Amino acid sequence: MPRNRAADLLARRLHEAGCRLAFGMPGGEVLTIVDALEAAGIRFVLARHENAAGFMAEGAWHMTGAPGILVATVGPGAANAVNVAANADQDRVPLIVLTGCVDADEALTYTHQVFDHRAVFQPVTRATFTLTAAGAGLIADKAVAIATADRPGPVHIDVPISVADTVVAEPLVSRHRPAAPAAPAEGEALETARRWLADARRPVMIAGLDVPNQGADADLRAFAEAHGVPVITTYKAKGVIPEDHPLALGGAGLSPLADTILLPLVRAADLVLLVGYDPIEMRVGWRDPWDPDRQRVVEFAAAANRHYMHHATIGFVCDVGEGLKALGRGVAADPVKWADGQATQARRRHHEAFASNGAWGPAAIVETVRRIFPRDTVATVDSGAHRILMSQLWETYAPRGVLQSSGLCTMGCALPLAIGAQIADPARPVVAFTGDAGLLMVLGELSTLADLALPVTVVVFVDACLSLIEMKQRSRQLPAAGVDFVGHDFAAIARAMGGAGETVRDMAGLEAALLAARARTDRFTVIGAVIDRQAYDGRI
Repeated sequence: MPRNRAADLLARRLHEAGCRLAFGMPGGEVLTIVDALEAAGIRFVLARHENAAGFMAEGAWHMTGAPGILVATVGPGAANAVNVAANADQDRVPLIVLTGCVDADEALTYTHQVFDHRAVFQPVTRATFTLTAAGAGLIADKAVAIATADRPGPVHIDVPISVADTVVAEPLVSRHRPAAPAAPAEGEALETARRWLADARRPVMIAGLDVPNQGADADLRAFAEAHGVPVITTYKAKGVIPEDHPLALGGAGLSPLADTILLPLVRAADLVLLVGYDPIEMRVGWRDPWDPDRQRVVEFAAAANRHYMHHATIGFVCDVGEGLKALGRGVAADPVKWADGQATQARRRHHEAFASNGAWGPAAIVETVRRIFPRDTVATVDSGAHRILMSQLWETYAPRGVLQSSGLCTMGCALPLAIGAQIADPARPVVAFTGDAGLLMVLGELSTLADLALPVTVVVFVDACLSLIEMKQRSRQLPAAGVDFVGHDFAAIARAMGGAGETVRDMAGLEAALLAARARTDRFTVIGAVIDRQAYDGRI
């Protein structure tokens, strides 16, 4: 088999970018792509659905830093990948989507499974290409560069069958060279921001996903400690400052209950620092949450503000770590701020608002898993009421300790995210938190766990209800409709699919099941934790 096909060149370029894993479903139109990836040293992992495969690729990216790769065949395979591409766009994930397609001449008369892949992917990706034999290397380089930009996202490459097999002359070197981190320009704006920092008595920082994406967590912590700045994070930025740190105020974004505690603190601040803050994660209550005419607001972000969810007095588009270092340069350290104790009180109130106080329910379940599993555990969580509660309660001590869909908020992501993370970093324990409806969407991926012998622990909040939607119906005085379903024995399903399964209804049963799960090294565990269908009332 020749190893200088266009597909081989594409695969080698992806390998140069650090990629070692690809996920997807094979089909006749992508056989050469799969062969080329494997030959280049990129392992192809079979999933049960392309949407789940994309989330597995994201989970691997969070652990390795290399772009995720999703492989989908022509027609229905490509269509199945659209949701996860949209998710990667809104969640800022560098995902390379490789789809097979029939040759252009063939498509003139052959219509079976044929539609315009690029037209479908164009609205939900940063770029879409059709691979050519002569341009295979260049297209691969451009795809990686676009996908891994300062605010990353998905790129689609459509690969015609004959092009993938065409023998090509490979260029000697890759053209892609990552740019050096950009620092904010010296000048009047930066000097004004430094003066504001020196004068501030009640500063607060809101940190977002640019911080982990740009590896700026150490710079953030050093700055916060030197200048006494308490830190609120978005969900994707959880852990950029350890959440047991006295300056960590916890995550924000989707909980109205948390907003009642954190937003008053923001409005009381005399300096608001926005560090890599992307409001795509935030609920409507975070629209214009401060007054830039009355308050001093300084923003460091990877992309210009075109969303208008908020406004800043001074803004810099730069590497956010470099921005913090530049802001602090020449400003004396002063770690004692918020003399009235308001920030400390907010931290305490935030913790107390979500604590279980020992009562069985979703809060107690999260607290128990956190207590039993190690500090470096990777937790993934599906969309739903449980995600809002979990994102407030689960303490994270390093970036990417909690993985979730927080831009698009798509369901069915927790299990495949956990699979990708566990494959990429087998030494770290991985726990997937999911609602029963979310798990039902991706039940087939339990067989993926079994095939790969991965010791992932899956904790299912079993209430036989779409609880978040049911709560919204009640808040509008609407009758429940389309939110209830028949309960399922998830423990039995897990055992039938090659894993271990337990159903628990109290703390003692949960603790025993979690300890048993931790001891397993060669198979997954599903723990069905039965809760009341209105267990989230007043909790989020």
